[in-house]
Amino acid sequence: MTAMLPIWTTSCTDWQERIVNKQSLMPCEPLFPQVADVAERIFKELILVDVMGSPKMGDVTLEWVIEFVRAIFGAYDPNTKRRLIREFFLLISKKNTKSTIAAGVMLVALLLNDRLSAELIILAPTKEVADNSFNPIRDFIRADEELSAMINVSEHTKTVTHLGTGATLKVIAAESNAAAGKKASIILIDEVWLFGKRANAESMFREAKGGLASRPEGCVIYLSTMSDEVPCGVFKQLLDYARDVRDGIKEDKGFLPLIYEFPKHLIEAGEHLKPENFYITNPNLGASVDLEYLISEFKKVKDAGEESLRDFLAKHLNIEIGMNLRANRWAGAEYWNIQAKDIQLEKLIELSDVITLGIDGGGLDDLLGFAALGRLKEDPRIWWLWNHAWANKIALERRKENIPKYQDFEKEGSLTVVDRVGEDIDQLAVIAKKVYDSGKLNKIGLDPLGLGGLLDGLLEVGIPQDFLIGVPQGFKLQGYILTTERKLAESNLFHANQEMMKWSVGNARVIMIGNGMRITKQESGIGKIDPLIATFNAVALISQAPEASQKEYNVFFV
Repeated sequence: MTAMLPIWTTSCTDWQERIVNKQSLMPCEPLFPQVADVAERIFKELILVDVMGSPKMGDVTLEWVIEFVRAIFGAYDPNTKRRLIREFFLLISKKNTKSTIAAGVMLVALLLNDRLSAELIILAPTKEVADNSFNPIRDFIRADEELSAMINVSEHTKTVTHLGTGATLKVIAAESNAAAGKKASIILIDEVWLFGKRANAESMFREAKGGLASRPEGCVIYLSTMSDEVPCGVFKQLLDYARDVRDGIKEDKGFLPLIYEFPKHLIEAGEHLKPENFYITNPNLGASVDLEYLISEFKKVKDAGEESLRDFLAKHLNIEIGMNLRANRWAGAEYWNIQAKDIQLEKLIELSDVITLGIDGGGLDDLLGFAALGRLKEDPRIWWLWNHAWANKIALERRKENIPKYQDFEKEGSLTVVDRVGEDIDQLAVIAKKVYDSGKLNKIGLDPLGLGGLLDGLLEVGIPQDFLIGVPQGFKLQGYILTTERKLAESNLFHANQEMMKWSVGNARVIMIGNGMRITKQESGIGKIDPLIATFNAVALISQAPEASQKEYNVFFV
């Protein structure tokens, strides 16, 4: 007779009420409480060497940590030797004992493992993070005579070996690429947000997790704080998926998310800025996190400027950064997010009486940016904006640090990566011809110095040359930049809510020259702004108040 499996869910749809009321966010009880009990007893016996008085974990650890430990180990079915929940995701603010949790969980996993010569790994993004994970493991073992007799510690390889089973627990820095070829049973990946910035992180994770296919008792545990910039790459993928599972949008009983973040309505009301609410993302407040310290740091960053404040909010309050707002940012960035709208190119063409296009970039190191700007028929004061960009593989090779972001934009549909130089212009020309064929295209604005292949591509699809206008760049673009700012501030310019454009807008830096100003790609370094400059080129043309086409279209029905 087969034993009945437990019934559980990993969603926590009432998390907003729970987190505000200081209630548990754990969506389910341990599936196998007896296993959870054993793990809890071992975890609580570990000795914290770096805490005054060297207490045991059980004496100082708060209940939320114990719940997380019990959930991980309580998911293991000792009869079938299978783990029913195989992925765990914890997003927690800085200084909430994340590294200590990582060390304790993995040491308990090594002790409870019964697979001979098993491999357990902690994958860290940098050597410093690796040290933060290994040092507590070493100290746990050395502080306990029984553990010292049972486990060998090798500091130079950052490996501990269970002398009874031959199983190893190794801490690996991603910089060393030592995860390749590992057949790990349990993997803990620390500071996932830093992996999000690595171009090869997805393949690195896949390599590290490869052993789970033949180890049904295995699991992977993701730990992270919030990113200090707009989330991207593997971190964004995991965070979005974890939120969907938590909110019940996606059902995945094998993935358990534990996310300490402010409910959206509290952020919109500014409640996250009140020190009395700092507990929401700091469940260890009063233990490893000191409220007076947070308040002191908060006061300092408020006076230091918005960039410092945003970093504090991201790391200590888990506030997701929606745009990279620098100190010398473009003023229009302040209004960008609130002007988002679901705009598709086809709808823009349908509802507009006049459309201008803007193009910029296209160098081997740049994006080729495209903007379609439509003036609405029913209210000419309202402008709709839709953007797209292209990157060739040479640009990806030259700017590897941008690859995770480009991959996100590809999935969004706002960026196309082309294999062949020139293919980007061909695809852009097809879109431009679509607008031209609607009879609503007024003009196409380009950088006068960057016509070249663009001119050939647009002429080839049948767009007349007199539709192509050179728009002066540099400080001469200032008037159109200011027009764009004002339209956004007046709530008369709406954009298509594309992450690619949020990134581009956030990258824009303003350089003051006398009484004038300019925004240039050179000042923005690796952060590309070509789609934004393309937008200014389109604004330059539509600002001239062009007349709508007088073409009449007769539709006959048979």
